[in-house]
Amino acid sequence: MSTITMLGLILLILMVVVGGKQGLQSFLSLLFNFGCLFFSIVLIAFHFSPLLVTLVTGVIILAITIFLSGTSDQTSQIAFIASLVVLLLLVALIIPVEHWAQVQGFGLEDSDDLEGMSILVGIDYVQVAIATAILSTLGAIAEATMAIASGLDEIIEQHPQIKASRLFTDGILVGKQIIGTTLNTLFFGLFGGSLSLFIWFAGLHYSIGSIINDKIFAGEFIIILFSLIGVIITIPVTSLVMAQQYQIRQSKKGKVDKHDE
Repeated sequence: MSTITMLGLILLILMVVVGGKQGLQSFLSLLFNFGCLFFSIVLIAFHFSPLLVTLVTGVIILAITIFLSGTSDQTSQIAFIASLVVLLLLVALIIPVEHWAQVQGFGLEDSDDLEGMSILVGIDYVQVAIATAILSTLGAIAEATMAIASGLDEIIEQHPQIKASRLFTDGILVGKQIIGTTLNTLFFGLFGGSLSLFIWFAGLHYSIGSIINDKIFAGEFIIILFSLIGVIITIPVTSLVMAQQYQIRQSKKGKVDKHDE
Protein backbone atom coordinates (compact mmCIF):
# COMPACT_ATOMS: atom_id res chain seq x y z
CA MET A 1 0.00 0.00 0.00
CA SER A 2 1.41 3.37 -1.00
CA THR A 3 1.62 6.34 1.35
CA ILE A 4 -1.00 8.30 -0.59
CA THR A 5 -3.44 5.38 -0.50
CA MET A 6 -2.95 4.91 3.23
CA LEU A 7 -3.45 8.63 3.96
CA GLY A 8 -6.53 8.64 1.72
CA LEU A 9 -8.06 5.74 3.66
CA ILE A 10 -7.29 7.46 6.97
CA LEU A 11 -8.95 10.63 5.65
CA LEU A 12 -12.02 8.67 4.53
CA ILE A 13 -12.37 6.90 7.87
CA LEU A 14 -12.04 10.13 9.85
CA MET A 15 -14.51 11.99 7.63
CA VAL A 16 -17.09 9.21 7.98
CA VAL A 17 -16.58 8.86 11.74
CA VAL A 18 -16.74 12.59 12.43
CA GLY A 19 -19.07 13.78 9.66
CA GLY A 20 -21.21 10.71 9.00
CA LYS A 21 -23.14 10.85 5.75
CA GLN A 22 -22.10 14.45 5.11
CA GLY A 23 -18.46 13.50 5.60
CA LEU A 24 -18.81 10.71 3.05
CA GLN A 25 -20.43 13.12 0.59
CA SER A 26 -17.57 15.58 1.08
CA PHE A 27 -15.03 12.83 0.41
CA LEU A 28 -16.87 11.82 -2.75
CA SER A 29 -16.96 15.44 -3.89
CA LEU A 30 -13.18 15.55 -3.39
CA LEU A 31 -12.76 12.50 -5.64
CA PHE A 32 -15.10 13.91 -8.29
CA ASN A 33 -13.30 17.25 -8.24
CA PHE A 34 -9.94 15.51 -8.66
CA GLY A 35 -11.36 13.64 -11.65
CA CYS A 36 -12.60 16.90 -13.18
CA LEU A 37 -9.23 18.56 -12.71
CA PHE A 38 -7.38 15.61 -14.23
CA PHE A 39 -9.77 15.53 -17.20
CA SER A 40 -9.35 19.27 -17.74
CA ILE A 41 -5.55 18.86 -17.79
CA VAL A 42 -5.92 16.16 -20.44
CA LEU A 43 -8.16 18.40 -22.57
CA ILE A 44 -5.74 21.33 -22.31
CA ALA A 45 -2.85 19.01 -23.23
CA PHE A 46 -4.81 18.08 -26.37
CA HIS A 47 -4.92 21.78 -27.26
CA PHE A 48 -8.50 22.58 -26.32
CA SER A 49 -8.98 26.20 -25.28
CA PRO A 50 -7.59 26.46 -21.71
CA LEU A 51 -9.99 29.28 -20.82
CA LEU A 52 -13.07 27.44 -22.08
CA VAL A 53 -12.06 24.19 -20.42
CA THR A 54 -11.35 26.02 -17.17
CA LEU A 55 -14.72 27.79 -17.12
CA VAL A 56 -16.65 24.57 -17.73
CA THR A 57 -14.56 22.70 -15.17
CA GLY A 58 -14.95 25.52 -12.66
CA VAL A 59 -18.75 25.46 -12.91
CA ILE A 60 -18.78 21.66 -12.48
CA ILE A 61 -16.44 21.79 -9.48
CA LEU A 62 -18.51 24.50 -7.80
CA ALA A 63 -21.69 22.48 -8.38
CA ILE A 64 -20.17 19.28 -6.98
CA THR A 65 -18.65 21.03 -3.97
CA ILE A 66 -21.76 22.98 -3.04
CA PHE A 67 -24.52 20.46 -3.76
CA LEU A 68 -22.68 17.61 -2.02
CA SER A 69 -22.05 19.70 1.07
CA GLY A 70 -25.10 18.29 2.85
CA THR A 71 -27.00 21.57 3.26
CA SER A 72 -30.59 22.16 2.14
CA ASP A 73 -31.32 22.33 -1.59
CA GLN A 74 -32.55 25.91 -1.34
CA THR A 75 -29.40 27.09 0.42
CA SER A 76 -27.21 25.18 -2.04
CA GLN A 77 -28.96 26.77 -5.01
CA ILE A 78 -28.44 30.26 -3.64
CA ALA A 79 -24.79 29.54 -2.85
CA PHE A 80 -24.28 28.13 -6.35
CA ILE A 81 -25.82 31.19 -8.03
CA ALA A 82 -23.69 33.51 -5.92
CA SER A 83 -20.53 31.50 -6.63
CA LEU A 84 -21.17 31.71 -10.38
CA VAL A 85 -21.53 35.49 -10.19
CA VAL A 86 -18.29 35.76 -8.21
CA LEU A 87 -16.53 33.43 -10.65
CA LEU A 88 -17.48 35.60 -13.62
CA LEU A 89 -16.32 38.74 -11.82
CA LEU A 90 -13.00 37.11 -10.98
CA VAL A 91 -12.51 35.92 -14.56
CA ALA A 92 -13.00 39.50 -15.74
CA LEU A 93 -10.28 40.54 -13.28
CA ILE A 94 -7.86 37.63 -13.75
CA ILE A 95 -7.56 37.80 -17.54
CA PRO A 96 -6.18 41.36 -17.83
CA VAL A 97 -4.06 41.10 -14.66
CA GLU A 98 -2.35 37.88 -15.80
CA HIS A 99 -1.58 39.46 -19.17
CA TRP A 100 -0.16 42.53 -17.44
CA ALA A 101 1.80 40.70 -14.71
CA GLN A 102 3.70 38.43 -17.15
CA VAL A 103 4.30 35.69 -14.55
CA GLN A 104 3.46 32.80 -16.83
CA GLY A 105 5.87 29.98 -17.59
CA PHE A 106 8.88 29.02 -15.51
CA GLY A 107 11.36 31.02 -13.45
CA LEU A 108 15.12 30.87 -13.23
CA GLU A 109 14.82 28.56 -10.22
CA ASP A 110 13.26 25.90 -12.48
CA SER A 111 16.17 25.87 -14.94
CA ASP A 112 17.96 22.90 -13.32
CA ASP A 113 14.83 20.74 -13.33
CA LEU A 114 13.99 21.65 -16.93
CA GLU A 115 17.49 21.13 -18.30
CA GLY A 116 17.32 18.84 -21.31
CA MET A 117 13.52 19.14 -21.57
CA SER A 118 11.58 21.03 -24.21
CA ILE A 119 9.12 23.68 -23.06
CA LEU A 120 7.70 24.18 -26.56
CA VAL A 121 4.45 22.36 -25.81
CA GLY A 122 2.36 24.38 -28.25
CA ILE A 123 0.20 25.97 -25.54
CA ASP A 124 0.06 29.65 -24.65
CA TYR A 125 1.49 29.88 -21.14
CA VAL A 126 -0.55 33.01 -20.45
CA GLN A 127 -3.70 30.96 -20.96
CA VAL A 128 -2.29 28.30 -18.64
CA ALA A 129 -1.57 30.94 -15.99
CA ILE A 130 -5.13 32.25 -16.31
CA ALA A 131 -6.53 28.73 -15.99
CA THR A 132 -4.36 28.07 -12.92
CA ALA A 133 -5.49 31.29 -11.24
CA ILE A 134 -9.18 30.58 -11.87
CA LEU A 135 -9.02 27.00 -10.61
CA SER A 136 -7.05 28.08 -7.54
CA THR A 137 -9.83 30.44 -6.42
CA LEU A 138 -12.67 27.90 -6.61
CA GLY A 139 -12.14 26.45 -3.13
CA ALA A 140 -12.18 29.84 -1.43
CA ILE A 141 -15.29 30.90 -3.37
CA ALA A 142 -17.24 27.73 -2.55
CA GLU A 143 -16.25 27.84 1.11
CA ALA A 144 -17.22 31.49 1.54
CA THR A 145 -20.56 31.22 -0.27
CA MET A 146 -21.55 28.14 1.73
CA ALA A 147 -20.56 29.74 5.03
CA ILE A 148 -22.56 32.90 4.39
CA ALA A 149 -25.58 31.14 2.83
CA SER A 150 -25.76 28.60 5.67
CA GLY A 151 -25.45 31.33 8.29
CA LEU A 152 -28.22 33.41 6.74
CA ASP A 153 -30.42 30.33 6.36
CA GLU A 154 -30.06 29.70 10.08
CA ILE A 155 -30.99 33.33 10.80
CA ILE A 156 -34.12 32.97 8.67
CA GLU A 157 -35.13 29.84 10.58
CA GLN A 158 -34.71 31.63 13.91
CA HIS A 159 -36.36 34.87 12.72
CA PRO A 160 -38.89 34.03 9.96
CA GLN A 161 -40.23 37.61 9.83
CA ILE A 162 -36.88 39.31 9.37
CA LYS A 163 -36.70 42.04 6.75
CA ALA A 164 -34.67 41.52 3.57
CA SER A 165 -32.59 44.64 4.27
CA ARG A 166 -31.69 43.35 7.74
CA LEU A 167 -30.85 39.95 6.26
CA PHE A 168 -28.40 41.61 3.85
CA THR A 169 -26.79 43.49 6.76
CA ASP A 170 -26.47 40.27 8.75
CA GLY A 171 -24.81 38.64 5.73
CA ILE A 172 -22.20 41.39 5.67
CA LEU A 173 -21.58 40.90 9.39
CA VAL A 174 -21.17 37.15 8.93
CA GLY A 175 -18.79 37.77 6.03
CA LYS A 176 -16.61 40.11 8.08
CA GLN A 177 -16.01 37.31 10.56
CA ILE A 178 -14.63 34.92 7.95
CA ILE A 179 -12.30 37.39 6.20
CA GLY A 180 -9.63 37.17 8.90
CA THR A 181 -9.59 33.37 9.08
CA THR A 182 -9.61 33.08 5.30
CA LEU A 183 -6.68 35.47 5.00
CA ASN A 184 -4.67 33.43 7.50
CA THR A 185 -5.58 30.19 5.73
CA LEU A 186 -4.46 31.50 2.35
CA PHE A 187 -1.29 33.07 3.76
CA PHE A 188 -0.13 29.96 5.59
CA GLY A 189 -1.03 27.87 2.56
CA LEU A 190 1.29 30.04 0.47
CA PHE A 191 4.03 29.94 3.08
CA GLY A 192 3.81 26.19 3.61
CA GLY A 193 3.69 25.36 -0.08
CA SER A 194 6.60 27.66 -0.91
CA LEU A 195 8.79 26.98 2.13
CA SER A 196 11.55 25.37 0.06
CA LEU A 197 11.49 28.41 -2.26
CA PHE A 198 11.88 30.76 0.70
CA ILE A 199 14.81 28.69 1.98
CA TRP A 200 16.33 29.01 -1.51
CA PHE A 201 15.89 32.79 -1.39
CA ALA A 202 17.49 32.99 2.05
CA GLY A 203 20.40 30.73 1.11
CA LEU A 204 21.22 32.75 -1.99
CA HIS A 205 20.72 36.07 -0.15
CA TYR A 206 17.96 37.40 -2.40
CA SER A 207 17.03 41.02 -1.69
CA ILE A 208 13.45 41.99 -0.91
CA GLY A 209 13.14 43.54 -4.36
CA SER A 210 14.41 40.36 -6.03
CA ILE A 211 11.94 38.23 -4.07
CA ILE A 212 8.96 40.42 -4.90
CA ASN A 213 9.88 40.47 -8.59
CA ASP A 214 10.68 36.75 -8.77
CA LYS A 215 8.36 35.08 -11.27
CA ILE A 216 7.53 32.05 -9.12
CA PHE A 217 6.84 34.04 -5.95
CA ALA A 218 4.89 36.74 -7.80
CA GLY A 219 2.73 34.15 -9.56
CA GLU A 220 1.84 32.40 -6.29
CA PHE A 221 1.23 35.66 -4.44
CA ILE A 222 -1.05 36.96 -7.20
CA ILE A 223 -3.15 33.80 -6.95
CA ILE A 224 -3.49 34.32 -3.19
CA LEU A 225 -4.63 37.89 -3.80
CA PHE A 226 -7.18 36.67 -6.37
CA SER A 227 -8.56 34.20 -3.82
CA LEU A 228 -8.82 36.86 -1.13
CA ILE A 229 -10.50 39.30 -3.52
CA GLY A 230 -12.91 36.52 -4.46
CA VAL A 231 -13.83 35.95 -0.81
CA ILE A 232 -14.38 39.68 -0.25
CA ILE A 233 -16.59 39.92 -3.35
CA THR A 234 -18.48 36.81 -2.23
CA ILE A 235 -19.72 38.51 0.94
CA PRO A 236 -21.97 41.21 -0.61
CA VAL A 237 -22.91 39.05 -3.62
CA THR A 238 -24.11 36.10 -1.53
CA SER A 239 -25.87 38.39 0.95
CA LEU A 240 -27.63 40.22 -1.89
CA VAL A 241 -28.73 37.02 -3.64
CA MET A 242 -29.95 35.55 -0.36
CA ALA A 243 -31.89 38.72 0.53
CA GLN A 244 -33.50 38.92 -2.91
CA GLN A 245 -34.55 35.26 -2.86
CA TYR A 246 -35.95 35.70 0.64
CA GLN A 247 -37.90 38.78 -0.44
CA ILE A 248 -39.33 36.91 -3.43
CA ARG A 249 -40.43 34.02 -1.19
CA GLN A 250 -42.03 36.43 1.27
CA SER A 251 -43.92 38.18 -1.55
CA LYS A 252 -45.23 34.87 -2.87
CA LYS A 253 -46.20 33.78 0.61
CA GLY A 254 -48.06 37.05 1.18
CA LYS A 255 -50.01 36.64 -2.07
CA VAL A 256 -50.95 33.08 -1.12
CA ASP A 257 -52.14 34.17 2.31
CA LYS A 258 -54.28 36.93 0.78
CA HIS A 259 -55.74 34.47 -1.71
CA ASP A 260 -56.65 32.03 1.08
CA GLU A 261 -58.44 34.80 2.94
